[in-house]
Amino acid sequence: MNDIKLALLGSPGAGKSAVLVRFLTRRFIGEYASDTNSLYRKRLSIEGRQLNLEVFDPCSQSSEARCILEEPVEWADGFVVVYNISDRTSFLDAKNILRQIREARQQNQSKGELLDIPVCLLGNKQDLCHARQVREDEGRCLAQENRCHFQEVSAAESYQDIAALFTQLIRQVMEHLKYRADRRRYSGSKSMAKLINNVFGKRRKSV
Repeated sequence: MNDIKLALLGSPGAGKSAVLVRFLTRRFIGEYASDTNSLYRKRLSIEGRQLNLEVFDPCSQSSEARCILEEPVEWADGFVVVYNISDRTSFLDAKNILRQIREARQQNQSKGELLDIPVCLLGNKQDLCHARQVREDEGRCLAQENRCHFQEVSAAESYQDIAALFTQLIRQVMEHLKYRADRRRYSGSKSMAKLINNVFGKRRKSV
């Protein structure tokens, strides 16, 4: 059984916890403030494969809260970054969070690690389009800049859209983890072949 770890990030009022609870329970909860980090677990079946899903929902991140990102960036296999389409500030916070994820990727790639992990940018509260402060094309452009999926949803109105989004992200994570495992096996095989060649090469020279 595979373990999939996701992190849900966003600023206060973005509705990220409402999005998560909608996915996990099909129910909608009103917005609530939390000053604690939460870890949710759910067993899923996708494409006939049994999965243990863990979702880390930290207390909401403001644009200044860089330190909060350190733990989920190291821990997660994928990210959902949420903003409120009727709140310009939450969009700017999401932009900053994506930048920090990108910088963490680049730092780990410089260490020889593959960290092009799946990310989804989620514009929530589509039901408040009459009070929209962030255009849909702005969210799409930001997602393109950060090479991630983009979607607008309403946690208050639709379970199906949110379920489809998480399912797609989980599939991407599964593909990424498989690719990373195959890459490690290939790297290990090359190292073993090199070691064997070195050992037998030395023996032939000694003979």
